[in-house]
Amino acid sequence: MQPEPSPQAPSLWPKWKPFINGFKSYLKLEKALSNNTLDAYLDDVEKFCQFLEISEKPIMPQAVDSTTAHMFVQWIHEMGFLATSQARIISGMKAFFKYLAMEELIAESPMKFVDSPRTRRKLPTVLSQDEIERMIAQIDRSQPEGERNRAIIELLYSCGLRVSELVNLEIANVHFDDEFLQVIGKGNKERLVPMGSVALAQARLYYDHIRRQQVAQNGHSHIFFLNRRGQKLSRVMIFNIVKELTEKAGIGKTVSPHTFRHSFATHLVEGGADLRAVQDMLGHESITTTEIYTHLDRSHLRQVLERHHPRYQIAG
Repeated sequence: MQPEPSPQAPSLWPKWKPFINGFKSYLKLEKALSNNTLDAYLDDVEKFCQFLEISEKPIMPQAVDSTTAHMFVQWIHEMGFLATSQARIISGMKAFFKYLAMEELIAESPMKFVDSPRTRRKLPTVLSQDEIERMIAQIDRSQPEGERNRAIIELLYSCGLRVSELVNLEIANVHFDDEFLQVIGKGNKERLVPMGSVALAQARLYYDHIRRQQVAQNGHSHIFFLNRRGQKLSRVMIFNIVKELTEKAGIGKTVSPHTFRHSFATHLVEGGADLRAVQDMLGHESITTTEIYTHLDRSHLRQVLERHHPRYQIAG
């Protein structure tokens, strides 16, 4: 079976395809990896091709040197991928170039001296409600894409969506009357996420006045968010939208689409939401993953203690 590019695959993909075909056969036959793992490796190579195109370096694998490899690592860092995701992508590219070297298709791997980031667990970057409002205020709503971009930010923050879940959101899975989204998450698992009144109103406004008027390209008519060409948005475009709004709002933090997911969960926990409910809305398989959002500030913890712990109650 030939590796198939995603709808947003870079144009370099066909030129790299002979190398990718061999890599896939090697992983499948010699490493006996699962289809999901194979897809992850191919996705890593696709990201590398995407980086080369954005950097205006449409080169073949043989021309990739260590400088380009280090630039790619810097790029995925700037794109906002978590350290664990960066480490996995780097591991995938190391495997790809190691295979090419083993097959004597390149002299040596350009990833040979590339270090993976430390994956020590750290507290995620979170936006305050004021910072989110400042970003939203930068959106030019006089343009059609303005209403779309506001709907994107509202759903990222109000529903805690992953960027992949957002770009793949289908019209049929946006239930306006019942005020919830059907989200297809990791492992093709489905979950139901309520939409708040603000997100609901903005999503409906975008759909009624913008999306319904658009002519979708073949294969994209079922997708909720489209670009001007009537195609599904790419992950990179969402990152660029968020990056531009962050800069315009004068926010000094490193903000990515995932930052809104962190903010969604953190604000729920700070507001007293049950951790299990937050786990369900985020689609986390383990509650251990959700527990990172209990990194509440000390003043909030003190308020909780004073309100609920008997030793903090004022004697009558």
